[in-house]
Amino acid sequence: MKKITINYIKRLKSEEQPFATLTAYDYTSAKIVDATDVPIILVGDSAAMVVLGYETTIPVTMDEMIMLTSAVCRGTQRALVIADLPFMSYQASITDALHSAGRFMKEAGVSGVKLEGGIRMIPQIRALVDNGIPVMGHIGLTPQSFHQFSGYTVQGKSVKAIENLLADAHAVTEAGAFSLVLEGIPAEVGKLITDQISIPTIGIGAGPYCDGQIQVFHDILGLYGDFIPKHTKQFGKISEHITEAIQAYIQQVENRSFPAEENSTHLSASVLKNLSSKQT
Repeated sequence: MKKITINYIKRLKSEEQPFATLTAYDYTSAKIVDATDVPIILVGDSAAMVVLGYETTIPVTMDEMIMLTSAVCRGTQRALVIADLPFMSYQASITDALHSAGRFMKEAGVSGVKLEGGIRMIPQIRALVDNGIPVMGHIGLTPQSFHQFSGYTVQGKSVKAIENLLADAHAVTEAGAFSLVLEGIPAEVGKLITDQISIPTIGIGAGPYCDGQIQVFHDILGLYGDFIPKHTKQFGKISEHITEAIQAYIQQVENRSFPAEENSTHLSASVLKNLSSKQT
């Protein structure tokens, strides 16, 4: 099984081959995703909500992200594993960015990191790349700016906003990022950026024209039941099957059909005989 490389991801754009990527947050989900043809697994800070139950991505810590990312790396053999740098682990300074990304590389074993922001993050991106740390950029709707945006709102709706996004995309590319996530922008803007920059774009709520797409593991599998964000689609309703399986388990425990003979072990006849003699 050949390990996916940064150059392979870049080549997908030049070959005009669309590619699907997914998040994963633990050993089991990583093994499931890695067994497919998905070239990139992102350990997103969306783990804050779908795994840890926070309302936004903002509270998740470095230690929490490294614990989850380490498990994903242990479950992955083929895909490129990229980890989100959590809120305020890189924004304040180049030193913070290097320290945080270095921890992910050394302690978790990732192949690169993702950070949010365009032009304002260029010093951090360039420093990481110069120190041998691959960077995936992220512009548009950046969830760590939840409060500044007053929620999860679509970006790039005006001419000025589109010009700013284009400037961000070009700056991130020139700083050395190997790919760029475009989130929560109109499809036309996603196409414009994709056509203008040399690195692969990976869309989430950015239309069908990006080079690749990224979705949350829990969203596409229907693990949230009836909650379906606009940018995603339920390709399965696994939560229903899980509920059915748990209900079947409860029923069989209550009627004593589980555990059955095949699920049980027994003492040998000699031990049972000796035990019986001691009880009399």
